[in-house]
Amino acid sequence: MADDFTAMADAAQAFFAELRENNDRAWFQARKDRYEAEIGRPAGDFADVIARSLGALTGQDHGAKIFRIYRDVRFSKDKSPYNPWLHILWTETGAPDVAPAFFFSADADGVSGMVGAMGFKGAALTRWRELVDRRGDDLTAALAAAGARLSDYGPAPLKRVPPGYDPDHPHADLLRRKAVIAGGPVDPGFRDDAGLVEGAMRHYTALMPLRTLLREGLC
Repeated sequence: MADDFTAMADAAQAFFAELRENNDRAWFQARKDRYEAEIGRPAGDFADVIARSLGALTGQDHGAKIFRIYRDVRFSKDKSPYNPWLHILWTETGAPDVAPAFFFSADADGVSGMVGAMGFKGAALTRWRELVDRRGDDLTAALAAAGARLSDYGPAPLKRVPPGYDPDHPHADLLRRKAVIAGGPVDPGFRDDAGLVEGAMRHYTALMPLRTLLREGLC
């Protein structure tokens, strides 16, 4: 039987589909109570449940961050006031900023989950490139085994392979990256199965080999 959070996922998909077509303050304010009741408050409970589950899965405590629906439009050409999605991030408690994190997204297209690390700089960028050079085959195998795709989210990749590496390196695409986030849609079968929590945790479990490689190589 589906858990209570399955209703949140369905509500998010419907709400954000509407918001995408009506991204203005008057529309949202008239439906703010609906958003809070069906998505906002349940998301807080969902984030706590997943944090505990990730702690059990990884052996490390995790804390959750729920991203605001309100956009900061001060320096953006796009003045749409609201983000048409729910994003949640879980990070390992006490770990360095470069440690891999777990991501969750619910939007008009459905539910997805990812693992990754953002914004490599300095020593972290060096460690990332060394990891790719040393264990690139393992990284691509972990991606393939999980059916994960690399996301374009984060800093734009370099146009060329960085100095010191063969321009024809077999993992040139990874060497050019300054962030790595990978994953994809959560199997929608969770709606007919045990629910969103179990569906999300199955998804994150499949991404654990990638997460382990990143944590060992970056931290």
